[in-house]
Amino acid sequence: MNIKKFSAKHSTLVIIDLQDRLMPAIEHGDEVLKQCIRIGKIAKLLMVPIIGTEQSPHSIGHNASEIIELCQTTIIKNHFSACRDDLITTIPKDRMQVILAGCESHVCVMQTALDLLRNQYDVAVLVDAVGSRKPLDKDTSLHRLSSSGVTILTVETLAFEWLESAENPYFKQALELIKE
Repeated sequence: MNIKKFSAKHSTLVIIDLQDRLMPAIEHGDEVLKQCIRIGKIAKLLMVPIIGTEQSPHSIGHNASEIIELCQTTIIKNHFSACRDDLITTIPKDRMQVILAGCESHVCVMQTALDLLRNQYDVAVLVDAVGSRKPLDKDTSLHRLSSSGVTILTVETLAFEWLESAENPYFKQALELIKE
């Protein structure tokens, strides 16, 4: 059994397509955005690189402003998998753990996760920070991802995994974000 533990030192957070024109169609889209902002703030606090993606922004618009502010880099993509549009070359070489959040679970998130697995990355998807228009699509994609070797986590679980201990110098600040 291959058990993965994710560390802030080896992780990169990728926030996929939280675009203004897409989010109103996503089931519980406000909550997905809120969780993405939460994990983004925690990642920033723990110095985890954050990469955003935007699918065809000329037609779907740009990411929510809070997401744009959190990301060090935003990849403009035309393929559903961000790996086909520069994600692999953008991830720092010393970080082989990639955490995915965003939309839509069954399209861009899933295809990106599967391509990352093929490229030997350890991949996690944050179940409470991904969304689709239809619940069945989200549920089916999470099942497929899990059976393919992707780790399914919640934002809070990942935050505590990254922190490792209450002795972490950022513990109190991160805890405030977790409790929001």
